[in-house]
Amino acid sequence: MKTRSIALTIVVCLAGLTLCFAESSIMGTWKLNEAKSKFSPGAPKNHTVVYEAAGDNIKVTVDGVDAQGKPTHSEWTGKFDGKDYPLTGDPTSDSRSYKKVNGNTMDLTNKKDGKATVTARIVVSADGKTRTVTLHATDAKGKKISETAVYDKQ
Repeated sequence: MKTRSIALTIVVCLAGLTLCFAESSIMGTWKLNEAKSKFSPGAPKNHTVVYEAAGDNIKVTVDGVDAQGKPTHSEWTGKFDGKDYPLTGDPTSDSRSYKKVNGNTMDLTNKKDGKATVTARIVVSADGKTRTVTLHATDAKGKKISETAVYDKQ
């Protein structure tokens, strides 16, 4: 009986650690690696993305440049539960959702007035040093855009 209790305790602890590491693989500061990324000419770029704890939520801060090279800054605070949470600082979107696919993969959706404007898949490498974002969107002229941004963990 005592052996069974110890084994069950170990299993529960390992399961908890697995969940913590799964979320923590995305946490931290990520810098754009332009040499490894593929952008359309004149595309906006997110140079720095920071994921940090904000109480029981996650705060994501994004700094970059728009298509004209002007600085951009957006913020999102919420959970990785697939629900929409307010997004500030992005003129093309007013909400964002993140949904975990597995320990190293999440899907992201930005919306404006309830309509999806951007979808992306975020994959963190097994070693946790690289984050790849494959993005699909429609630009202001109605043209479909697909881009890949690669980030290095700082």
